[in-house]
Amino acid sequence: MGRAKKNKAIEIGGETVNPGDRLSLELEIAKLYTHAPLNVSIEVLNGKLSGPTLLICAAIHGDELNGIEIVRQIMARTDTKKLRGTIIAIPVVNVFGFIHKSRYLPDRRDLNRSFPGSERGSIAGRMAYQLFNEVISQCTHVIDLHTAAIHRTNLPQIRANLENQEAAAMATAFGAPVVVDAALREGSLRAEAERIEIPVITYEAGEALRFEPYAINAGVRGCIRVMRHLGMLRQSRRKLPYKPVTARATRWVRADADGIFRSHIALGEMVSKQQVIGIISDPAGSQEVEVIAPQSGILIGQQTLPVVNEGDAVFHIAFFSQPDDLIEQHMEDYRDQVKDDQDDELKWGIGTLST
Repeated sequence: MGRAKKNKAIEIGGETVNPGDRLSLELEIAKLYTHAPLNVSIEVLNGKLSGPTLLICAAIHGDELNGIEIVRQIMARTDTKKLRGTIIAIPVVNVFGFIHKSRYLPDRRDLNRSFPGSERGSIAGRMAYQLFNEVISQCTHVIDLHTAAIHRTNLPQIRANLENQEAAAMATAFGAPVVVDAALREGSLRAEAERIEIPVITYEAGEALRFEPYAINAGVRGCIRVMRHLGMLRQSRRKLPYKPVTARATRWVRADADGIFRSHIALGEMVSKQQVIGIISDPAGSQEVEVIAPQSGILIGQQTLPVVNEGDAVFHIAFFSQPDDLIEQHMEDYRDQVKDDQDDELKWGIGTLST
C-alpha cells in the first residue's frame, strides 16, 4: 500500500471516535410505550490512517440472524492499528424485530422500505431517519447483511445494482458464488444510499432464525475481501478458487397444487429445463404433482417448510448467459471451497482469518 494521510475523528450520536480508537456506543432511535429509550448498538473502529468509511450492518429484518454473527467475527478480528479508514458496524439494526423474533416492526412495517425516513413519521420512519442521517450519510460504502425470509433459505449470493461500477466491483470482490443484478427498490437502504452516491451490496445467505456456519463463513470472508478491495486492509496473496458468475435473470417457481412438498434438489445445484425438481402430494401420497424447472439454471433459494398452498413460491432459480457446463464447473469449484471451509477453524469463529 502507498502512504496514506492520518485519519479524521468521526462523530455519531454526540460521541466522538478519534483516529486509532474503537468505541461501542448506543444511538437512541425510538422510545418504548413506557418512555424508556430504545437504542441501537454501534461499534466504530476508526483506523489511524485515512481511507473509506464502510458500514457493515445486519438484521434490518429482525429475524435474520446470520449477519449478527458475521459482524461479531469481523469486529473480533479487526485491528485498528492495521486498518485504513473506518468501520461502522451495526449487528442489530431492527431492535424491535429482533426482540420479538420478527422480520417487521410492531406496526408490521418493513424498515427496509422506510428509508430515508421522516423525523416526525411512524416508528419505522423515525428509526430510518435517525440511522440514515447519523450513520449512513457519513459512509462511503455499505455492506448490508440479510438471510431469506422465515421458512426459506438462500444460497450465498450478492445482490447489487451492477450499473453502479463501484457496487459491481464490491460485488465481485466479495466472492459469493452468484451475483444477482437486482433492481433498486424504493425506500430500501440500498436505493436511498445510492441516491446520495454511496455504493451498497446486499449479502443474502441462509434462513431466518438460524446460525448457519456455511453462510456465516462465506459472509465473514466476503466482507474481509471487500475491505481489502477498498484498500482498508493489506491485500492477500490467496486467490479465490472460483470466479463469481452474474445471473442475467431469476425466477420463482410456484406450487401448482396444495399439499406436502418434497424437494429433489439442494441449494447451488444445477437444474435442467423440464427437470422434475420436486413433488407435491396429498399426505397419503395417492396424488402427486411434479414441480418442473422452466429452464436451466442454479437453485439459489427454496422453501424449507414441507407444506404448501397452490401458488406458493417454492424454488428460486437463477439463469445465466454462459453455457451450462461452465456454470456447473463453477458451482463444483464453489462446493469444493465449502468442503475446505468445514475443516477450517473459522467454522465457529476460532483462530485467524486467512482469506
